[in-house]
Amino acid sequence: MPTYRISEAARLLGVSDDTVRRWIDQGLLPAEGSPAAIPGPALADRAIALAAAHREPDVLTSARNQFTGLVTRVQIDGVMAQVDIQAGPHRVVSLMSAEAARELGLEPGSLATAVVKATSVIVETPKG
Repeated sequence: MPTYRISEAARLLGVSDDTVRRWIDQGLLPAEGSPAAIPGPALADRAIALAAAHREPDVLTSARNQFTGLVTRVQIDGVMAQVDIQAGPHRVVSLMSAEAARELGLEPGSLATAVVKATSVIVETPKG
């Protein structure tokens, strides 16, 4: 079973090391040994819980891949726009019509959710 150091867990969850330590102290995350190692399955459960807490409760969708973050860039060129969203450690880039970008009022600093529906997803793991 994989385990993660506090700093790794914090990076993966998009929170500070201190937040992970508080969660351990509060019993929200288990930790074993010294230095503290967090079991991978427990970290995955916490990530799912955090994601569920950030979902918009009055919006129903079939898409499961949602990334809420801040718009960092909007580049409109003719009829198309490129919108960059920083969602935690993830940068999501969307190409859309300029009309849609304007209607949504997208500008740097705007809160937005990128909803991804794909038929092909590539999964990678670190070399071990």
